[in-house]
Amino acid sequence: MPSHLSPGASGAIRRFAGWIARGSVGHPMLDGIDYWNEFTDSPSQMEICFAIFANVLELDDRGEPVNEKYAERRAAAWLYRYRTGEMPPGEPELEPWECELH
Repeated sequence: MPSHLSPGASGAIRRFAGWIARGSVGHPMLDGIDYWNEFTDSPSQMEICFAIFANVLELDDRGEPVNEKYAERRAAAWLYRYRTGEMPPGEPELEPWECELH
């Protein structure tokens, strides 16, 4: 078992952080939904968003991510629900384990 994140896992987290910062996470699911101001007013919401990404992200035997876009989509679905009060059309409800803060 590696003692550090693989380059792929590290890159997935870095890319997710960049998408969050640029306001492009979950594109196009969140087009027209301003979530950035919400994050600056309530940083715990960003913490939950990152937790969902990390909880959903799966790694192979070498520690490389296998479902990065799906993990991003689940985090974006949570943001959508947080901002609109409902899940995006066609997106299943979030499971409790996806939202756990460890």
